[in-house]
Amino acid sequence: MSKTASDYLISRLSAWGVKRIFGYPGDGINGLMGALNRMDGAIDFIQVRHEEMAAFMACGHAKFTGTAGVCMATSGPGAIHLLNGLYDAKMDHQPVVAIIGQQARSALGGSYQQEVDLISLYKDVAGAYVHMASEPGQVRHLVDRAFRIALAERTVTCIVIPNDVQELDAEEPERKHGTVHSGAGYSRPRMLPSDADLQRAADLLNEGKKIAMLIGAGAFGAAAEVLETADVLGAGIAKALLGKAVIPDDLPYVTGSIGLLGTKPSWDLIMECDTLLMVGSGFPYSEFLPKEGQAKGVQIDIKGGMLGIRYPMDVNLQGDSRETLRALMPLLKRKEDRSWREQIEKEVARWWKVLEARAMNSAKPINPQRVYWELSSRLPDDCILTSDSGSSANWFARDIKIRKGMMASLSGNLATMCPGVPYAIAAKFAYPDRMPVALVGDGAMQMLGNNGLITIAKYWERWKDPRFLILVLNNRDLNQVTWEQRVLVGDPKFDASQDIPEFPYARYAELLGLEGIRVEEPDDIVPALEQALSAHRPVVLDVVTDPNVPPLPPHINFEQAKSFVLSILKGDSGRGDMIRQAYKDVIESYLPGK
Repeated sequence: MSKTASDYLISRLSAWGVKRIFGYPGDGINGLMGALNRMDGAIDFIQVRHEEMAAFMACGHAKFTGTAGVCMATSGPGAIHLLNGLYDAKMDHQPVVAIIGQQARSALGGSYQQEVDLISLYKDVAGAYVHMASEPGQVRHLVDRAFRIALAERTVTCIVIPNDVQELDAEEPERKHGTVHSGAGYSRPRMLPSDADLQRAADLLNEGKKIAMLIGAGAFGAAAEVLETADVLGAGIAKALLGKAVIPDDLPYVTGSIGLLGTKPSWDLIMECDTLLMVGSGFPYSEFLPKEGQAKGVQIDIKGGMLGIRYPMDVNLQGDSRETLRALMPLLKRKEDRSWREQIEKEVARWWKVLEARAMNSAKPINPQRVYWELSSRLPDDCILTSDSGSSANWFARDIKIRKGMMASLSGNLATMCPGVPYAIAAKFAYPDRMPVALVGDGAMQMLGNNGLITIAKYWERWKDPRFLILVLNNRDLNQVTWEQRVLVGDPKFDASQDIPEFPYARYAELLGLEGIRVEEPDDIVPALEQALSAHRPVVLDVVTDPNVPPLPPHINFEQAKSFVLSILKGDSGRGDMIRQAYKDVIESYLPGK
């Protein structure tokens, strides 16, 4: 049997090192499904429950492995369903290649069933490279360019292949005018700023007295260099959420997350510094960065377009974080005055006491902070953490202490709901001997996470180590938005939009052949965690938590306080519990544990 264009495409994916594709079938990609079948398992096709999950998994794969994630969907609705997950990848600068079907070429332009102008539809999310194969001879260079651009630019690319082209005989491009002859393979270059700019940056940093470092996902792979730089400069290190796993949280000068979900030591570090060194971060919120003129600034980023757009930096260094810090290091002078560092360490030590005290406050029935606090110290050293957007991200950002060897991520710039479970599934396929832990709110669990459990049930017995934990904060409330209604605009909770129905997450897991544990009392948290972390199959831990525990920002300004009071005066349905819980946590900020 002669090879088809689909066979050629799949074999070309293999040449690029692809071992796994996340997707869902449809008649628009029947040719590709047949080719995958004929590959006899050389590329693993992971069948998801919804194409959005396939795109999230491809993004998670890219985040945790550093290689390109691949997702596949049929024409029309399948391709449309991929979009949210692809935007998640694009906005977090992850290399993902989407392969999507299209109706036969002869039907295009004829308002045919499932005919969608996919090139136009994908022009934003995959604008770096989106093209359609109109004949088999194109397949080679379409695949090669899609992967090379995705990897080189850390972005989303897309190949559209009509279903009739999929079934045509495979062709190599002829050696003649008007053909393209491409090759596979990509190696990331060593990227460094000029010597002159490195010296300018060093001079500025050497002059600083109170230096703050802010690191993001672009600092992955540069942990040793970040820590050495901080040691020489006597700096404290704050972390954007996407950079939470770059360095451990148990170091005394690491202030933790920054921003609305951040810590008070990070707020103090940034507000009191005279010099800011930003490494691999596009953290966007100006209100959590120094006031203009307060601090001198140096930024390191591999993308030139991301330099100098968050704070007016004095020196912008385009380069790889690790290589740039290595080149900068010999030019730096060790700070002999360590009083700034000592101040930071005292604030960090005090903050951990505040968090522990807040976590131990009573609630109705369970304080979500306590769930995360108790989980943190019991996590396996090499676990892979994922968090969904929402209030679960608040407690992930603050109460989970990342240790050396752990990985962690969430949807950063898109901040979309629902990647928590798909990211964890992708992590498990990439590292079957490690334990993923998905931290998910009940809103995201009902939206997409429950479907993810079906995928876990389908595949878990294949995994070398079956441990897998999905922790659901079951508060029957779309909690993050509820608090935003209260604190950002001064409106009371809108019960019609915010209350969500009760769902038996643990029992549903058991129905699927997984393990389910429900926790309704604070004293049951630790035994349930220990049971879940040592189970011999994936576990859903359904924890009933109090929606009125406030995710207090690191600094409460007048407008936020005013809005909170207004929401109470307007008759918020949870006003009594809100006041009690907020009072407890504010007191712990001043007198932790008293």
